[in-house]
Amino acid sequence: MPANLPPEAQAKLAEYSEARTTEAKIKALEEFLKVAPKHKGAENLLYWAKRRLAELKEELETERRKKKGGRNPFVVEKEGAAQVVLFGIPNSGKSSIIAATTRAKVEVSPRPYTTLVPATGMLPFEDIQFQLVEAPGVAPGVNWIHRSIGLVRNADAVALVIDLSLNPMKQYKYLKELLEESGISLKKPEGKVEIIKERSGGVKVVLLGEILDGDVDKVKEMLRAYRLHSATVKIYGKVTMDDIEKAILGTSQYKPSIILLNKADVPGAKEKVEEFLKSYDGEAPVLVVSAKTKEGLDKLGPTLFELLELVRVYTKKPHGDIADKPLVLKKGAKVRDVAKSIHSRMLEGFKYAKIWGPSAKYPGERVGLDHEVKDGDIIEIHYKG
Repeated sequence: MPANLPPEAQAKLAEYSEARTTEAKIKALEEFLKVAPKHKGAENLLYWAKRRLAELKEELETERRKKKGGRNPFVVEKEGAAQVVLFGIPNSGKSSIIAATTRAKVEVSPRPYTTLVPATGMLPFEDIQFQLVEAPGVAPGVNWIHRSIGLVRNADAVALVIDLSLNPMKQYKYLKELLEESGISLKKPEGKVEIIKERSGGVKVVLLGEILDGDVDKVKEMLRAYRLHSATVKIYGKVTMDDIEKAILGTSQYKPSIILLNKADVPGAKEKVEEFLKSYDGEAPVLVVSAKTKEGLDKLGPTLFELLELVRVYTKKPHGDIADKPLVLKKGAKVRDVAKSIHSRMLEGFKYAKIWGPSAKYPGERVGLDHEVKDGDIIEIHYKG
């Protein structure tokens, strides 16, 4: 096994792999963490074990709730163009931001820990909407931190809500460290590792980038050590062997982020904003806002649209009207993705498409499946029904 695990730790991991119930898996992982080495070589494995243990406990609670006829309030189904989680300490103004930007009826109170389960609202931006989800406030000692982080992990983006009445940089570092300890990175990686498990065929490595401290043989060796004997590994950009191990374990995840410096209306806020910006060395866009006066909140929708790199494509039937609601896709999407998102029959029977808009050389240009669409395009797909 990886990380030079002692026999006792290997045995506990084997027990986890062989366990058939959630309770048994939880017990095996808890015992593994007691005997696992704490050296740097085991860091990724420890991250995985801790995260998996938290997930299993959450699954167990969900199972128990279902048996009692209830539901897990920390599972929020995605709606709209994208889901964005508001993440911050208690009383940073997350509820107030949702109340100020959406039609949702949320409880806004100066008392800390008013929100104990996620609150949601739909933020309108032009002809689409973003789903805002308030994660219960995180602070040392609260017992729902891993659930709030779980909301971030499952979302499309995270908004760090910082309270300008307190120390902004201290809050930012605390929130960032919490996420990083759970394997969520706010820094866009130079490369990407995609691992697709196969039923047979051994380990195949598709190198579309560069492995900085290893080679294809080392990648195959690592996968075999983790008992992945049939898989396709796609490597994009610049990656390290550490990145590949994190991809195997699922312990590292990049999350697009935005920073909301809230309570811009409080005395001394301007000076604190200037001080924060001098020290801030991250990549995320920073918005100075006030949920009370609504200052800066008009920039939230367009900033999220750019951050998430989205495009809107409007469909039309031959000789028909243009759809009122667009399809929302990622930048770089092609006609193939449009057809697939509408119906599999369109892709299977595709003949050609006509395009009007930014990506067309001329109105009604006839294009194929590999044509890249742009925001605002109108597309008419012709296919064998």
